[in-house]
Amino acid sequence: MRISVETTVAAPIDRVWRAYTTPADIVKWNAASDDWHTTKATVDLREGGLFSSRMEAKDGSMGFDFAGTYTKLVEHKRIEYAFGDRKAEVEFAPGPNGIVVRVVFDSEPTHSVEQQQGGWQAILDSFARYVEAKQKTS
Repeated sequence: MRISVETTVAAPIDRVWRAYTTPADIVKWNAASDDWHTTKATVDLREGGLFSSRMEAKDGSMGFDFAGTYTKLVEHKRIEYAFGDRKAEVEFAPGPNGIVVRVVFDSEPTHSVEQQQGGWQAILDSFARYVEAKQKTS
């Protein structure tokens, strides 16, 4: 089953794209809740390039690596990647209030669709808040 989440970011596409694909930015927004954080991220932004993010509970009780391979890139428009036996697509499109970022991904059997959608949406919302806050200070 495919799950879709989206947000609108009130910032220019170059800033949105850069924040989504730069490790120094990823570690600042890539968390679904305040008690989690991303401690490390790597990005080789090219088709066939690898990426990874280390996500951990801030209390140190658990953590995991989210990693995969970029399968298609269209700068400022689309990122496709595979992670394990699952796939995801990220679209960046101009909207009336900024850049619409939509992520469509394959679900997994461990967590409910609602949990997966909620977690990915929370991360995307964190991304939008981060980019918009950064936009105001620069």
